Amino acid sequence: MKTETTYGLNRDVIKYIAMLTMLLNHISHVCLESGTFLAALFEDVGYFTAPVMCWFLVEGYQYTRSKKNYAVRLFLFAVLSEIPFCLAFSYGDGFYFVGLNMLFTLFFCFLILAAQEKIKNLFLRILVQILLVLVTSICDWPIMAAIYTIMFSHACQSKKKAAVSFGAAALIFVFFLYQNNLFLYSEAEAALRAICGSLGVVAAGVTVLCFYNGKRAEYGRTFSKWFFYLFYPVHLLILGLLRIFVF
Repeated sequence: MKTETTYGLNRDVIKYIAMLTMLLNHISHVCLESGTFLAALFEDVGYFTAPVMCWFLVEGYQYTRSKKNYAVRLFLFAVLSEIPFCLAFSYGDGFYFVGLNMLFTLFFCFLILAAQEKIKNLFLRILVQILLVLVTSICDWPIMAAIYTIMFSHACQSKKKAAVSFGAAALIFVFFLYQNNLFLYSEAEAALRAICGSLGVVAAGVTVLCFYNGKRAEYGRTFSKWFFYLFYPVHLLILGLLRIFVF
């Protein structure tokens, strides 16, 4: 689904919004006291980002001039981002491995798309995709981002299918978040927090389906391209340093 119009939001604007919401989510985790209204608000707003990035990964895979270069960029910036990621999300004064960062998640999602395109044997293709989905269990947005990518890859040519996919993405998110919340809250509060958190995923779907005009920005494309890659490790490094020396 890539219907171009002269109005609405282009891809780069939506990605900038996604970068902002991601920043708010990370500020919530690193800088704000857990359990406060502001921390919960920033965290929930940040759930907008991952579905948007999975959607544009699928779209980018289809339209990129070089899939090899795309994969290499994702992998190199994932490696570059790993120390800042662990620095930001370690606890106390420590620094330790907390999982693989979101760019690794997107890299594995890219490989899922590549397997879907390149592996002709159905059994082998499904096996490889399942293994790649499971690998994301040690990444940021475990399992969910990979499932989103698979769903979006089958729905991106149809607005109706895309709407169903985003609805399913929100339900999947509610399920996963509810299960995680049960370790911290009562069943009722865990359900309420999961539903509130899913609104970020719903907002992602509404933005892509109703406001995305199918275009890239007319100006500053090169700047935007590298900004999106560099913003991730740079903001994590800053937050990690703030965690150690300020908070």
